[in-house]
Amino acid sequence: MTPTTPETSTTSSTSSPARVRFAPSPTGFLHLGGARTALYDFLLARQTGGQFVLRIEDTDRKRYIPGAEEELMASLRWLGLEWDEGPDKGGPYGPYRQSERKEIYRQYAQQLVDSGHAYYCFCTPQRLAQMRKEQQARGEPPHYDGTCRHLDPEEARRRVAAGEPHVIRFKMPKEGTITVHDLLRGDIMVENRTLDDYILVKSDGWALYHLAAMVDDHLMGITHVIRGSEWLPTFPLHAHIYRAFGWKEPVWVHLSVFLKPSGKGKMSKRDAAAFRKGHKSIFIKDLESLGYLPEAVNNWIALMGWSYDDHTEFFTMPDLIEKFDLARLKPSPAAVNFSKLDHFNGLHIRALPEDDLARRLVSYFHAAGYPEVTAEALRPIVPLIQTRITTLDEAPNIAGFFFKETVEPVPEELIAKKLDAAQSLEIARRARQVLANVPEGNWRAEALEAPMRALVDELGLKAGQVFGVVRVAVTGQRVSPPLFETLEIVGKAKTLARMEQAIAMLEEMASSPAQAA
Repeated sequence: MTPTTPETSTTSSTSSPARVRFAPSPTGFLHLGGARTALYDFLLARQTGGQFVLRIEDTDRKRYIPGAEEELMASLRWLGLEWDEGPDKGGPYGPYRQSERKEIYRQYAQQLVDSGHAYYCFCTPQRLAQMRKEQQARGEPPHYDGTCRHLDPEEARRRVAAGEPHVIRFKMPKEGTITVHDLLRGDIMVENRTLDDYILVKSDGWALYHLAAMVDDHLMGITHVIRGSEWLPTFPLHAHIYRAFGWKEPVWVHLSVFLKPSGKGKMSKRDAAAFRKGHKSIFIKDLESLGYLPEAVNNWIALMGWSYDDHTEFFTMPDLIEKFDLARLKPSPAAVNFSKLDHFNGLHIRALPEDDLARRLVSYFHAAGYPEVTAEALRPIVPLIQTRITTLDEAPNIAGFFFKETVEPVPEELIAKKLDAAQSLEIARRARQVLANVPEGNWRAEALEAPMRALVDELGLKAGQVFGVVRVAVTGQRVSPPLFETLEIVGKAKTLARMEQAIAMLEEMASSPAQAA
């Protein structure tokens, strides 16, 4: 049996509409590798005016996790990767859940059996376990020994009709070679004798990925299969299946491997717990709660395996749709660099319109214990913090004091650098007096700054010493947005009240010899 080789497209990009699919298994949360695959699919579809298909590959019922499908969809939508066809939308090639396509796979598996490209296997799990044990003892790689490969077809059919448990295996050619073409790696030639007779349908009647995905990709008209490099070892099998049916193959694209941040070792879901301790994650649902923008995540993962040139790094989604090119994908492994994600997140935060950023910050303030905060209330604050935050969840720590009735400074932080409590008390008293003299109707940053700088000169101190006392008194923290813009937003009454509280705290420290310095 020598499968024929159909015409196969090897072009890197296409001017005709591409049909691509993202086909996750609902066995866990969407991670960076899956998100990158989905992004590249989405970009190619949008760039060519094609279709982005979401297909749920849920035939592995033992690993199925309830709710995982909904989480996958929510994560894709958060990233802005809206699909054209899928389980929730329907489409001309449905159903889009493999668990609803069992009969379709059975028919195509039977077609392979009838054409001699597959066969029924009745070997029990016990026999297979013993076979693998003996192979390992001989130093051989585990493989099926072909016991049922040579059964008389009529006998096999009788045993199936009698209800004897069985699987369906692909009848791999034992002579010659197969050459498969991966867009990133070129032609890959494999000797057929090194390939196993893989199981296509399990004894419970569920088709495995090897058959189900190939059938679905063909029936759904998929033109480009973009997937992880973990499928490279079984890539020849998948091409054999296509050729056994006489189908035209899609453009095959196996993406680069993600490495750990150290660059040593493949990234895996098992690393997730360690990353969470460092306020990082490889799961998309976590990145949202950690304060990352979907625009930044897309920018980041797009460049882990692809580049536009040797210097451009900032991309919006329209940029990516315009510039993405399969020909510029790289097969070399890419280390997951969370510092780069922070970098991109900062860039995209600063690129947001202020109204948009205010709107996005609301949920983070609510989560931090400020339930009454609105986008309107945040709008005047955004210009003060937009260049000072790397992630959205940092904003409440920097600007939460705006929404408190009172603040609780650490008393010792009210003492200016190289001064004692008594000297800092004098600064606080004089500063309050200066601020009190600014009319309510003129309570603006520029009107506050001039007399305060005059006070600095009068006291013969450094601006940081004087302003630092006021900053801690009014905000309750050593680091805050620009001081005078902050005072303007806090307002005169609340500013003076907080200064009075700080004066009382400094008076108590100044009267105590143990805390005076």
